[in-house]
Amino acid sequence: MTRKKEIKLSAYLVGTGMHASSWRRDDAMPGASIDIDYYRTLAQTAERGKFDMVFLADSLAINEESHPNILNRFEPITLISALAGATSRIGLVATASTSYVEPFNLARQLMSADHISKGRVGWNIVTTRDLSGNTARNFGAAEHYELEHRYLRAAEFVDVVRGLWDSWEDDAFVFDKSSGRFFEPDKLHRLQHRGEFFSVEGPLNIARSPQGQPVLVQAGNSAAGQQFAANVGEVIFAIKYNFEDAREYYQAFKQKIAASGRNPDDVSIILGISPVIGATEDDALRKRKQFEELLTDETILGFLADYFKDVDFTGFTPETTAKEAGLDILQARNPDYPKHQPVIARENPTLREIYSLIIGSFSGDHLVGTPEKIANTLEHWFREGAADGFMLMAPGLPDGLEDFVDGVVPLLQERGLFRREYTGSTLREHFGLTIPPNRFRSASEAQAATTR
Repeated sequence: MTRKKEIKLSAYLVGTGMHASSWRRDDAMPGASIDIDYYRTLAQTAERGKFDMVFLADSLAINEESHPNILNRFEPITLISALAGATSRIGLVATASTSYVEPFNLARQLMSADHISKGRVGWNIVTTRDLSGNTARNFGAAEHYELEHRYLRAAEFVDVVRGLWDSWEDDAFVFDKSSGRFFEPDKLHRLQHRGEFFSVEGPLNIARSPQGQPVLVQAGNSAAGQQFAANVGEVIFAIKYNFEDAREYYQAFKQKIAASGRNPDDVSIILGISPVIGATEDDALRKRKQFEELLTDETILGFLADYFKDVDFTGFTPETTAKEAGLDILQARNPDYPKHQPVIARENPTLREIYSLIIGSFSGDHLVGTPEKIANTLEHWFREGAADGFMLMAPGLPDGLEDFVDGVVPLLQERGLFRREYTGSTLREHFGLTIPPNRFRSASEAQAATTR
């Protein structure tokens, strides 16, 4: 595989930041998650830093233990449509589930946003993890879909959406006023899909965008999720907490992509990072300590009790270790836990540290320090085949993003690892992706070639 020349960068935007105590800081805006001016500023800061994209996560259910920044927040597709008008080059990725919506509606919403942004939209495909226990009941069902069912449904869902996006060939609309011909009828195609989960006639009432179709982003962790991502994902998002695990994951996933019949160089793997950046090492450590001191014991233990469910946390404190709580050998029912258990078993962290690990508040000591230390870490991981890029999941916003843009990005640029200016205008161009051929036009051209 040929290493890509430049690091890919994405900014994960979530209210006042990834850390659950970020809203309590003196300069934080507790209502940031529903402040459009605040989000516009964040997106503009990331664009000033020449990031490839900003990323909006989502959930379809909450409970009393949910992260403060997701209790009261915008719906992602609505938000990226608003951010499209405040930016001009940066990509805009929205999370949307395949489990509790219909493909026709979602295909239309995403393509509309892609047109509004002039070809800068990506779709983070999720099947929805039921971390709150409430998701199914929000949609009139008694039980959440099982994992295998969710990914079978997702595969068909994505195929339907992409088929609907190809309803119109790129030159279908002729707008011929003299003849009164608005479009070429033979360049409009009905999907006529009849499958296990969906029956969708088509066509979609919106044409393809300047980048053809939105970019497909995926972050599956289970075996089924990873296979799905290898089959359809164009950008893969993962979280790994040390270099060895990251490189092993990267190499294995690239092989999985090749085994699915795709070119591994066409798929970018970006790793989530939560750096704490300071003018000095001591300054960064002081910032991290401030975040931790603002966490209440009730927040930590309440979240973990809800997360693990089968564990009685009575009598524990945030300084209780994983082994003391039995979490190093626990086979938790939570589908999110298997990716964390190897780290917990190996390092025996405290419950406070386990909380930060699961929430994604911090990435480890190797990402706490000066801009130069952060840049050195990212360069090492990139050059040594552990990642194609990174998703900045700042513990605190907006300062965590500003510190990265003003401190780390210039160092990466000086080392020739990151762009100084945008060279493309669509998200596909940022990631070096070609415009997908229209499946119907390709089929008709192939048929015509065989009859000649």
